[in-house]
Amino acid sequence: MLAGVTENHGSAHPRDRLVRELSLVDAAMLVVASVIGAGIFFTPGQVAQLLPAPGWIMAAWVAGALLSLAGALANAELGAMYPRAGGDYVYLREAFHPIAGFLVGWLTFFAIYAGTIAALASAFAEGVGERMGWGEGGVLLCALGITVGVSAINYVGVRWGARANNITSLFKILALLAFVVLGPLMGTGDPARLAVTAEPGSITWVGFGQALSPILFTYLGWNASVYVASEIRSPGRNVPRSLFLGLGLCAGIYLLVNAVYLYALPMASLQAATDTGTAAGLALFGPEAGALIGIFVLVSVLGTLNATVLVGPRIAYAMALDGLFVGRADRVHGAFRTPSTAIVIQGIVAAGLLLVLRSFPAALGFTVFAIVLATLADVLALYRLRIRQPHRPRPYRAWGYPWVPGLYGVANGAIAVAMLIGNPLECLLSVGMLAAGLPFYAFFVAGRRPTGQNAEPGSENEPTEPSFDD
Repeated sequence: MLAGVTENHGSAHPRDRLVRELSLVDAAMLVVASVIGAGIFFTPGQVAQLLPAPGWIMAAWVAGALLSLAGALANAELGAMYPRAGGDYVYLREAFHPIAGFLVGWLTFFAIYAGTIAALASAFAEGVGERMGWGEGGVLLCALGITVGVSAINYVGVRWGARANNITSLFKILALLAFVVLGPLMGTGDPARLAVTAEPGSITWVGFGQALSPILFTYLGWNASVYVASEIRSPGRNVPRSLFLGLGLCAGIYLLVNAVYLYALPMASLQAATDTGTAAGLALFGPEAGALIGIFVLVSVLGTLNATVLVGPRIAYAMALDGLFVGRADRVHGAFRTPSTAIVIQGIVAAGLLLVLRSFPAALGFTVFAIVLATLADVLALYRLRIRQPHRPRPYRAWGYPWVPGLYGVANGAIAVAMLIGNPLECLLSVGMLAAGLPFYAFFVAGRRPTGQNAEPGSENEPTEPSFDD
């Protein structure tokens, strides 16, 4: 039993030495940087293949936004209750049992964050490779190189990483708004394309559920700030606000951009587009503007990759604080004050996934099914903690409880079933990743010491300081 990892002695983990230096703007822009990346440019074509009608496409994007908002409501309560590094690892550990926290943390770190890094690096490399005429080998080498490079940048400090996110997020917002405004004003699209109806039998509920897979990937990152909650100032107030502010900005922009895509491209062209942003730019403004949009797409993907690399190591770091991770991942660099070992481990895992999955669509399916499983677990944790810890301070209480979180859980369950039907291999790979955590959990439990760094917080064997790199 790991009773020692359930803490009721304040909001901070007693061994956490990360510094609270992120503001509300930093946290909200981290959400924006995490969300707006490859998805809005690369996934609309996949959605159009499954839902070949503008009305259904827009309905699916609205559904994705509402599902993400429902998840944000639950995570806002949980994040304000436990403003620590680690996110859902902490929530499941507190709500049920350390093994539940470990497994969801394991899945989140290895499948969601490392998998997203692999998907983003692959998308970036494919975009560069298409312009440079590279083959599969060149694209893979580029993806591996960019993964290593971005990991190295985040190794040297969270403050500079946050500033970079703020700048790139503002750039993304302004550039996309310019695209949305200038497309209808100066472009050569056709508003009649927005009114095309679906052919009989072309739309199914299974197809709608499968279409939510790339859409949810495109919204991935709406909960980024909860994973760095131990580095956010006034987290009880700023964690919920950062979720709603960041997600609201992203959802509004996504709906507008998709409307412009439908205005710019016939349905057949939209379905065939791999890089929808560049294709729409070419159709609206011609080759020169299309090339500029293509460059913006790559810069946007790179910004999201940076944000994802920043967030993911905090999960491994939080698990290591409780003695439940490998390689001294609880180390905080003495000069940079970053979870340096966890960053290195994440980079190695992402590189391994790139070697196995190799392409953006495969990495996409693998990652999104893991997201669905983790968000379902978060909803269950919310209900469980309302019963188990009714008197614990809750700076924010989830709006619409218990109905909105319940509907969110049911919807995610239906999406999981649709994904299992449409992409069984990638889904089973996520389940296999989850099951693979069980022997590691047993190994870590067996290696925990009764005193020292893994002792019960608040006991007579108070935890020692975490390791600091030279």
